Amino acid sequence: MTKLDILVFAAHPDDAELGCSGTIASHVAQGHKVGIVDFTQGEMGTRGTPELRLQEAEASSRILKLAARENLGFKDVYFQNNEEHQLKLIEMIRKYRPEIVLANAVSDRHPDHGKGSSLASTACFMSGLRKIETQLDGIRQEAWRPKFVYHYIQNNYIEPDFVVDITPYWQTKIDSILAFQSQFYDPSSEEPVSFISDPDFLPFIEARAREFGHKILVKYGEGYTVERMIGTTNLFELK
Repeated sequence: MTKLDILVFAAHPDDAELGCSGTIASHVAQGHKVGIVDFTQGEMGTRGTPELRLQEAEASSRILKLAARENLGFKDVYFQNNEEHQLKLIEMIRKYRPEIVLANAVSDRHPDHGKGSSLASTACFMSGLRKIETQLDGIRQEAWRPKFVYHYIQNNYIEPDFVVDITPYWQTKIDSILAFQSQFYDPSSEEPVSFISDPDFLPFIEARAREFGHKILVKYGEGYTVERMIGTTNLFELK
């Protein structure tokens, strides 16, 4: 078992890449162990196949130098914030024992993102309740609650509570996104056009990153919302 410093929850393969891969790359470079747990295989997406999406996720994982990545195989579009799904997330939280969890946007264009956000938040709290029993490989898991849950911002604009400077890792972010080559603009593709395969979509991602970066006087940033007030003991750590 690999203990992670940061565990990223994502409703679909490529959610983490689009929303927080710059933050992932930055923290991996600082020596932290980061992993992703994708809820679904994105099988209801307009383009690609579940098998291809898994291959693309593996390619992205190598680019981001992840310590772990798993796919829970939840039903795309149909998963819910209920006991069955909560227990699967609790198993992952107790398996990897992260200090920080990054989760989907609290609300967004795709309903799965808001559902994924709520599911992750609920499971992070429940994972700390010792009377909820889970097992991994037949061994009882110990309760574990992450110290912080932060929500990355996706398609819809949400005013961030804080922004992470990802300027040195912008190209890594783009490379990790483009690992999902079935999903984004390709003039040679014969698959139907989707919301994210439009040629204007990736320029929008850059514009959003520039906007968030501008807020903290850097070139590129990724924004997050918080569930509880964050604090510091050192004002000089704040940009």
